[in-house]
Amino acid sequence: MAKIKDLRAKTDDELNEQIIALKKESMNLRFQQTSGQLTNTARMRQVKREVAQIKTLLSERKTGSKEK
Repeated sequence: MAKIKDLRAKTDDELNEQIIALKKESMNLRFQQTSGQLTNTARMRQVKREVAQIKTLLSERKTGSKEK
């Protein structure tokens, strides 16, 4: 799972690419779960959280708000 500091250092384009990659991974994990091949179920939660973190960061940049 990426640290928020590392995510803040990336550009918007890099973050959007990372979201796409994570969504693909999420889809693959869902297929694995459906077919009974998924061994690390916690990874699904990690991927969801990381996508949410990135989307929140992009939203903060868009509105100009900063966290302390």
